[in-house]
Amino acid sequence: MIRFESATITYPGAEAPAVRDVDVTVEEGELCLVVGPTGAGKSTLLGAACARVPHFTGGLLEGRVTVAGRDIATHLPRHLADVVGVVTQDPLRSFVTDTVEEELAFSLEQLGLPGEVMRTRVEETLDLLGLAPLRDRALVELSGGEQQRVAIGAVMTAQPRVLVLDEPTSALDPTAAEEVLAAITRLVHDLGVTVLLAEHRLERVIQFADTVLLVGHDGRVSHGLPGPQLTASPVAPPVVELGRLAGWEPLPLSVRDARRRAAGLRQSLTPAAAHAAAGPSPAPPSAAGTPTGSSPAPSPGGGTPSGSSPTSPPVPGTALISARGVEVSYGPVAALRGVDLDVRAGDVLAVMGRNGSGKSSLLWALQGTGPRSAGRVQLPLASGAPDPATLRPAQARRHVALVPQTPAHLLYHATVAAECAAADEDAGAAPGTTAALAEHLSPGLPPGAHPQELSEGGRLALALAVQLAADPPVLLLDEPTRGLDYTAKARLTQLLTDRARAGSAVILTSHDVEFVAGCADRVVTLAEGEVVADGPARDILVASPTFAPQVAKVLAPVGLLTVAEVRAALPVAT
Repeated sequence: MIRFESATITYPGAEAPAVRDVDVTVEEGELCLVVGPTGAGKSTLLGAACARVPHFTGGLLEGRVTVAGRDIATHLPRHLADVVGVVTQDPLRSFVTDTVEEELAFSLEQLGLPGEVMRTRVEETLDLLGLAPLRDRALVELSGGEQQRVAIGAVMTAQPRVLVLDEPTSALDPTAAEEVLAAITRLVHDLGVTVLLAEHRLERVIQFADTVLLVGHDGRVSHGLPGPQLTASPVAPPVVELGRLAGWEPLPLSVRDARRRAAGLRQSLTPAAAHAAAGPSPAPPSAAGTPTGSSPAPSPGGGTPSGSSPTSPPVPGTALISARGVEVSYGPVAALRGVDLDVRAGDVLAVMGRNGSGKSSLLWALQGTGPRSAGRVQLPLASGAPDPATLRPAQARRHVALVPQTPAHLLYHATVAAECAAADEDAGAAPGTTAALAEHLSPGLPPGAHPQELSEGGRLALALAVQLAADPPVLLLDEPTRGLDYTAKARLTQLLTDRARAGSAVILTSHDVEFVAGCADRVVTLAEGEVVADGPARDILVASPTFAPQVAKVLAPVGLLTVAEVRAALPVAT
């Protein structure tokens, strides 16, 4: 169905091909998972499968790529519209109508289908993806996860023979992601749809894949069964890493497979060793933070910029931002209902909950520019304990900075270098500060590239560096791991941990339970705009059937969250 024959793709101005010498055939009715490090060329392969590469992106295609027998060199994307459906990383960019139901029907209208057929397909898709309660909602009012489901539904209504999906679950909570992946799997098994899917959260999708395309840093591609491919892959889900550590052959691809083989591993993890590896549970919110007397790490921004507050690291456990009775409404829809929250120096707080529970609304309310129908937010250590909403943008940024779900919204300049230089100037930071931060988060970002042409992970790294240049005491991150592979997430975890140790507070929203397990010491769970849980991350994650990470599920009731904790808890061989 999709065939690459000695395909090499090189973008204009690039020193090396994005992918090279690709000889791969994805058969009809196959779910093929595209795996590889951030920026390795996964999106290039997906773009070629729908002819967007090279027709929209430019560049040189050597070799041949065919989809359903049609050569992409002579067929524009519109010539493949009847056989290929595409869902990109940023669904909002793909919408062309105003409401959910209109968006689902749009592609059917372009195909000229009869009204009764359109109605039937729209209703089936609404039920398939759980979108019926949203059918009349405006697309711009939906949460990021809800928008993602609508984007998937909009291509499913046309019943394409090939689906090209770029991180389709990146904005979805675990339950919604399972529902979407189950729907995609039904299309593969029952209708013979061919699916080419790229996803960094491999723990969600690897068990559904028939084959894996592994893209290396050099752009070379291998194709094979999931187990053998992941054996040598530089990126792998926690359950596979756990299997490598335990020496299991073949490697397990699901929690179920791993749990069946984990009895011996659980027995070897004595309660005392497991407790020591896990460490003490973080203190409750009233006393959370870095222990008094610890030595804070250097600020990533190189020190506190002139004019920011506070001028020295706050005492661990000191409240840096407080919210009381915060309410947010969008017309008749209540997004937040009376939320009280104190976040202190040393906290890495993860806000979790299903899509539409109010997570993003909370971050924007704390940052000050989002709508707030009631309640107050204060910065206790700033002069006069102001509400961020009352500060000028330049002032507010030095106290509390937000990286939104779509980090590209923060990037305005023509090159990465210009973006970094402008951020240094705006923040009053030393020249090179922003560039150094960006390089730490995503090594190899090309200074001359346009920020909008970077990968999703590259744009996130640049936007985060721009915000960190001002060295704000409070950092807010909305779904910060979209587009990041496991290595990049490890670097981000270390950066956030260092900031917390230096006396900052980090508040992030995330559906990425593995990332939260590795970086957060406190979790707040929202439901219907209300706080339903607030406590140490380990206690909340282990107790949750939805938000528990893979290691916790495999080794329950041991209580470890990550492979690193398991490694530390294993007995030392003598």
